[in-house]
Amino acid sequence: MRKLFGLFLLMPGFAFALPDPAYQPLAFLADHCWKGALPGGKQTDEHCFSWIYDGKFLRDRHTVRAQGRPDALGESIYFWNSSAKQLEYLYIESDGGFSRGPVSMDKDVLVFPNASFVANGTTMVYRSRWERSGTDAYDVVTEFQAKDNWVPGFKVHMVQLAAP
Repeated sequence: MRKLFGLFLLMPGFAFALPDPAYQPLAFLADHCWKGALPGGKQTDEHCFSWIYDGKFLRDRHTVRAQGRPDALGESIYFWNSSAKQLEYLYIESDGGFSRGPVSMDKDVLVFPNASFVANGTTMVYRSRWERSGTDAYDVVTEFQAKDNWVPGFKVHMVQLAAP
């Protein structure tokens, strides 16, 4: 039995590599799903985070659900840009839109500074802050640029879901 267990440990799916320390600001999200109601309460947003490639990247798969509509899907890959010495993300979504930008930590707040979301030939500039709210929740505040001003976008309280 010990030999069999040892063989499993040598298989790629059983690697237990630790994520790079550069990902510490995002570590609380990893290996958990989080869910929140979008403003108006008619849509929910669920994010599930997992380490990929032995902790070299963090994946966030998310689904926006609304009754009577197909789910909207998105995925972010967080990565360490060793040239710029910063965490960054690439976001893609099921309708063809994408964005890319840096993410940093300011105390217990993940800061996503101004970034451009591109979809269907148009560009929208946004910024976001994810503030921890205890050990099992965080609040998302997103703003959009309108001419020379920032306008409120949305606020969502994300709660960690119980493990399946």
